[in-house]
Amino acid sequence: MLLYKAQKRKNPLKKEEVKFYPQVVITSNVKTDTIAKEIAQLSSLSTGDVKNTIDNLVTVMNRYLCNSQSVTLDGLGTFRLSMKNPKSGVATADEVNSQTAKLFVRFIPAGVRNADRTIAKRNLMEGVKCLRYDKTKTEAEENSLGS
Repeated sequence: MLLYKAQKRKNPLKKEEVKFYPQVVITSNVKTDTIAKEIAQLSSLSTGDVKNTIDNLVTVMNRYLCNSQSVTLDGLGTFRLSMKNPKSGVATADEVNSQTAKLFVRFIPAGVRNADRTIAKRNLMEGVKCLRYDKTKTEAEENSLGS
């Protein structure tokens, strides 16, 4: 069950305007060792073999990403590096440099597209059911019955 809550935020364009938006609630973080143990139970590999494979996957992905390539893992999605300038930009192309930019990883989950190229479904989000975290269980159940 994916938990969410109502989060109050100001409109960046209209500072006086405040609205509420859904925000996912993270309850814990699952580490590599836990993932490796579960994958080992589903396969013929040992936990150590799976952990080693995950470690090697990170190393190899880093190599490709740092060489301006994107990495697609079937069924998972595509990773790529991106730059974002903390400022609002510079006046000329000559002023653009990597020292003022923040580097980060973009991830696009794998999915299936319709004939018109719109997203039909995303693999990692298939079957997700949401529950409002900041309401009582009874209120949340009543809301889900009305949907």
